[in-house]
Amino acid sequence: MNVLHFDSLGGAAGDMLLGAFVDLGIEAAALQEELSKLPIGPFTIEAVRTHENHVAGTRLSVHIPEHDHPDHHGRRLGEIRKIIEKAALPDPVKTMSLAVFTRLAEAEARVHGTGIEEVHFHEVGAVDAMVDIVGSCLARHWLKIEAVSFSPLPLGHGMIRCAHGTFPSPSPATVELLKGFPVAYVDEPHELVTPTGAALLTAWRTLEQPPPGSRLLRTGYGFGQRKLEGRPNLVRATLLETPAAGNAGDTCIVLECNVDDTTPELLGALSGRLLEAGALDVFTVPAQMKKQRPGVLLTVLCQPIDRESLLDLVFRGCTTFGVREHLTARTMLERRFAEVQTEYGPVKIKIGRWRGEDITFAPEMEDCLRLARERNVSARTVYEAAIRSRPL
Repeated sequence: MNVLHFDSLGGAAGDMLLGAFVDLGIEAAALQEELSKLPIGPFTIEAVRTHENHVAGTRLSVHIPEHDHPDHHGRRLGEIRKIIEKAALPDPVKTMSLAVFTRLAEAEARVHGTGIEEVHFHEVGAVDAMVDIVGSCLARHWLKIEAVSFSPLPLGHGMIRCAHGTFPSPSPATVELLKGFPVAYVDEPHELVTPTGAALLTAWRTLEQPPPGSRLLRTGYGFGQRKLEGRPNLVRATLLETPAAGNAGDTCIVLECNVDDTTPELLGALSGRLLEAGALDVFTVPAQMKKQRPGVLLTVLCQPIDRESLLDLVFRGCTTFGVREHLTARTMLERRFAEVQTEYGPVKIKIGRWRGEDITFAPEMEDCLRLARERNVSARTVYEAAIRSRPL
């Protein structure tokens, strides 16, 4: 599994993150060609190799001919959604980009006390911000990044002037986006983390830190446009590969919570929804809760990339007030499927292989149940017939 970790010294803005991707090896020309599919008018991506504070990296800029974009400020979420959906981009990139813009809209809506569809994006709706967001999602897709982590983000002070007026730094939207995430206040009288940068990182984050033993593949440095007073204005992106576990395995997340006031029917419905949404496994275990109340432990196993969507389902589908999580490694048998012929009909069987030997055989229960009904025998009878007919 590929993991991307961000270390921020000078903050995080959309152009800095996209510059770090270019420094990791994504070609600016390829980004230009692919992002030109967005119906937003002409723009040019310029990536310049830069040396600052004895560190080499990339400073990326998006140049826009203003006379060709008379209305590129002030878009609403619905318009941005139509622009992205209309573009001939990979579906995962569209989904990821819309998730970032939706997170931005939710933050702005909370700040201004309005609905997300009523939020009037100004700087974030501009062409350069759209290129930064969709371009970063596209670069992540090309690098096959499955999980993202970042270190505490530095926040400056002072005042920010924007289309909505003058605000303290960091901006209200940035503060809203960073709630619940690690930050560090530093003595820089500038806006260090922009709403665009905050939305990208917080929408992507699935890990607190890369798993132990991860192999470092390469790093990229993205520089900001402003020179800071006491630190380099850069963000570092580190691409890592997580360690393999045993014969065949991967790294996944365990989500769990204790519940004592949700009915079994609702927990059953939630389990089904979680599996449909991509959970690797879902199970419940009886638990004795506070004040001797009977309850259950709900456990969900998932890939890091599915963490946010499955957390949302858990919180909406049961009455828990908190979910614990931890990263774990799992070892799996190599597996394949075969169809075996029994006296009751064909049954699909799953075969598990360990160290070059087939050791586990599991008939598909749906096939067994169907044939049991058709032949008026027990499911066990069909199941055992399938085991007898397994490949030798």
